[in-house]
Amino acid sequence: MTQGFDPARLDRIPAFLQAKYVDSGRLPHAATLVSRRGEIAHLSCIGDARPGAALKEDAIFRIASMTKPITSIAFMMLLEEGKVALSDPLVKFCPEFKNTGVFVAGGGNIPFVTRPPAAPIRMLDLLRHTSGLTYGFQERTPVDAAYRKARIDDFDAHYTMDSFIAELAKFPLQFDPGAHWNYSMATDVLGAVIERIEGKPFADVLHERIFAPLGMVDTGFQVPAEQQHRLTDCYAFDPKDKKQLFDSSDRSRWAKSRSFHSGGGGLVSTLHDYHRFCLMLLRGGKLGDTRIIGRKTFDLMTANHLPGGGDLTQHSVGVFSEDENAGIGFGLGFATTIDPARAGLPASVGDFYWGGMFSTGFFVDPVEEICMVFMTQLMPSSTYPVRREVKTLVHAALDD
Repeated sequence: MTQGFDPARLDRIPAFLQAKYVDSGRLPHAATLVSRRGEIAHLSCIGDARPGAALKEDAIFRIASMTKPITSIAFMMLLEEGKVALSDPLVKFCPEFKNTGVFVAGGGNIPFVTRPPAAPIRMLDLLRHTSGLTYGFQERTPVDAAYRKARIDDFDAHYTMDSFIAELAKFPLQFDPGAHWNYSMATDVLGAVIERIEGKPFADVLHERIFAPLGMVDTGFQVPAEQQHRLTDCYAFDPKDKKQLFDSSDRSRWAKSRSFHSGGGGLVSTLHDYHRFCLMLLRGGKLGDTRIIGRKTFDLMTANHLPGGGDLTQHSVGVFSEDENAGIGFGLGFATTIDPARAGLPASVGDFYWGGMFSTGFFVDPVEEICMVFMTQLMPSSTYPVRREVKTLVHAALDD
């Protein structure tokens, strides 16, 4: 036995990933770390970080939206200090949104027609994705199309934090704040709010408040030149060839300095760094002698904040409205399992998780005291159900 797991069942994880995903060419590599009660029970790395170079446990990955929980924690630290409240309107910190209206008509070559919002965007709406903002990659509405045209959520767009806010505020909201759930750039806006409250670069705030205290030595918005050899290649799904190179490790855009640090998706990290972040969450906001957030703040963040206690299938108007998200609620920076039976997963009520567009993912199960971090590099994350499959394998390995 390993921390209450059956070792043979844990060994199914790399065997499954090797056979279904790596040997078949679907994924370039896969790294999995599972711990229980704070002790690592399983760690496996399969495939190549780049052609001819085996993946190692110190590999650096682009974690995309796994940045969002980190940004959300940083924001809640400011809330604990009385610098901001969940009920504060966004315009208090970003007055650029003073005249931002709700979409009525238009788009493309036709000017947008808008109306005043029924309620202001609040900090709560940014944290739980009920702000009315969106992402261009959803490709559902004229507002999404306007985001794409402006490259507002593009990896290589050269915005500063201030110019990003100024540009984003020009586009209509998809709906009245608080009315629906829509995955969006809200957490990028949170990053700007944090920067303005603290009066220093957002990247510095994360380093000082989270990365340095937790010992997350390889997590940041840029890979240092001396560590670039540890960065993996990154791929995009191709229907013919299964995957095509999207960002190479030796010429990576993540190895270059950026004028804009995305609180919604800009970080790189490692298995062990992100595991330290997860351990802090598992222990209610504290790792060792270092408390990042208070226990009650953590409880608030991981509770379901969707109106009426509903799930994503009931409230989402875009991605994540699919049937597989039945029984899944959303808190302040995390999704949370509210009904495992409806979710169709052998999970625990109250476990929480999120992932990134390059198919990375994590979950924390406070009931079973499990942390899991999964890393690979293939976009989009909707290509394969690998994260659900790994989560199922982890819970299936429990033996006490």
